[in-house]
Amino acid sequence: MPTITLHIAIIGSGSGAFAAAIKAVEEGARVTIIEGSDIIGGTCVNIGCVPSKIMIRASHIAHLQACHGFDGIPLNRPKIDRAALVSQQQARVEELRHAKYENILDSNPAITLVRGWARFRDAQTLIVAQGNGSEKTITADRILIASGASPAIPDIPGLQETPYWTSTEALVAEQLPEHLVVLGGSVVALELAQAFRRLGSEVTLLARSTLLSKEDPDLGAGLQVLLEKEGIRIKTQTVPTAVRHDGHAFVLENGHDNIQGDALLVATGRQPDTGQLALDRVGIETGHNGAIVIDDHMRTSVAHIYAAGDCTNQPQYVYVAAAAGTRAAINMTGGDEALDLSAMPAVVFTDPQVGTVGLSEQQAQAQGIATISRTLTLDNVPRALANFDTQGFIKLVAHKETGKLLGAQVLTPEGGEIIQSAVLAIRNGMTVEDLAGQLFPYLTMVEGLKLCAQTFNRDVSQLSCCAG
Repeated sequence: MPTITLHIAIIGSGSGAFAAAIKAVEEGARVTIIEGSDIIGGTCVNIGCVPSKIMIRASHIAHLQACHGFDGIPLNRPKIDRAALVSQQQARVEELRHAKYENILDSNPAITLVRGWARFRDAQTLIVAQGNGSEKTITADRILIASGASPAIPDIPGLQETPYWTSTEALVAEQLPEHLVVLGGSVVALELAQAFRRLGSEVTLLARSTLLSKEDPDLGAGLQVLLEKEGIRIKTQTVPTAVRHDGHAFVLENGHDNIQGDALLVATGRQPDTGQLALDRVGIETGHNGAIVIDDHMRTSVAHIYAAGDCTNQPQYVYVAAAAGTRAAINMTGGDEALDLSAMPAVVFTDPQVGTVGLSEQQAQAQGIATISRTLTLDNVPRALANFDTQGFIKLVAHKETGKLLGAQVLTPEGGEIIQSAVLAIRNGMTVEDLAGQLFPYLTMVEGLKLCAQTFNRDVSQLSCCAG
């Protein structure tokens, strides 16, 4: 008797989808990837992580030329060729998409790409609406939904009738606006607001609440001070009552303080792309904004159907999507793998960067956990002093009785690199005393974790350099 190969259909072609496809093939399955857009690869490589970090890095270089702390090196405000930056950025995007996605399809005969928009007919059958108007039926033993998310647009009168940008348009705009208005107070809004400011635009940011309102309040408050020092005008607790565009400029009505700009970036979050999947036809449970509810094994409420990535109720990070996709593939092919997000790092790529892991003081207290915390300002970190850049802090949260490290929040240069050491400490159940006793290289920013851990029991200002 011939061996029957398990067939897995995957809706979407982003990081979660490809991680799942690769692993499923390794486990002996054949895979059909269904993608409705013209370009494969999903958000991260095409319109998210990769182009945004390239733009942010370019803006950082421009900022260092114009604003640094070293005597003897003349300050210089560079002339920005935005079109050239975008051309270089998009060339790298295409290079990575080809290397990390298109090449995988070309070199793996067990993965088939079908173009079109999928919807459920039943729990094991998908109908794919193709570009030529025809429909294709795909039946699979297992189905993974990895359809991603798209920008959420707030319901503000007049907004939909204006030529506003989302991050997608902002990242490829070849002209720098004279005055960019940004709606939003979280990751994308803050990263791009600072990038445009450093490249030469005037920037006004309007946040519905505070900056980074879901994080420790010290992070948003501290970052706001630093962004305002760079000239970004920030108005918190502010939502425009109406938006209009007169053909040349945007006007955002806000009581007596109307705001005008020649470009408007709407960066108010992302919502799961699940509306066209006909999930109700098969009884797949969804939650807020249509997010698919999954367990730690990536199982939906329907047997044989799994989900991963930004379309689910998991945090919207590409590395979470990829980890979820891999584990979903293992489970769809007979394995038993859970995804533990208790020590999940998160980074906001402003400058200084915001890095978090584990519980904040507020989150721990909401769970009834008694905590003790310490905050170390960067003027106590030798590397920050040597860099002449001491803006920011490192904060550690520990269990009050045991000293076990529960969380870390950093607002520092290279915060994304620093936070991973805290991730490993939490993952391995270390106490702050354990962390304080570790060897950290001198001079590094990550040494600040050790110094902050030492402050639970010592006055670090009284220690010598490299004190053990």
